[in-house]
Amino acid sequence: MTAIFEEEDGNTPLSPEEELDLIPPLTTRSELNQAERLNINEARVWGMRRSTLARDDIVTDVFGRDLHKRMFNQVWKWAGRYRVSEKNLGWEPRRLTEGVRNVFDDAKYWLANGTFPVEEAAVRFHYQLVQVHSWPNGNGRHARLMADIIMAASGNPELTWGARTDLAAKGEARIKYLEAIRMADVSGDTRTRPVRVTWVEVQNRPL
Repeated sequence: MTAIFEEEDGNTPLSPEEELDLIPPLTTRSELNQAERLNINEARVWGMRRSTLARDDIVTDVFGRDLHKRMFNQVWKWAGRYRVSEKNLGWEPRRLTEGVRNVFDDAKYWLANGTFPVEEAAVRFHYQLVQVHSWPNGNGRHARLMADIIMAASGNPELTWGARTDLAAKGEARIKYLEAIRMADVSGDTRTRPVRVTWVEVQNRPL
């Protein structure tokens, strides 16, 4: 059995204070993963409802916070609240509100003006949101679900993210996804080249 807070590749390490905010009495990583998976599935069902997709505030930080809360509110007390701890990536805690709003404002402009195809706008949005890294954990999962909701609200199929599988689970699909993100990081240009790398992974739908 794996210790519940043992670090896994691609997961943001929690601070001791954040670990104390675990709600259910879980003891292993597999139990935690399953609890989060069930919570996220409920949030996805809510996010894909017609009434949710018809909302005019989807591309806003208010909706983003509500979605994160729904994704993790049965597992973590900090669900829906921006992190206050420093991490080894992402923006400084004091600038998170600014960073998240910038990302949503960019996405809103792209979608309103047809700057990019909807699929590319959704992937760019996902990448930039992950770069801000506003949550104690669940940043990638939240950004992917937000992108899928944007796609669905625009009348398009959800993205496959390179494979129709759970990218939070260990496996080849997750490895490729993380490699795409890291290749994008290395280029140092968050507006153009890095998202194209991730975009290629999304367009490559081998599974």
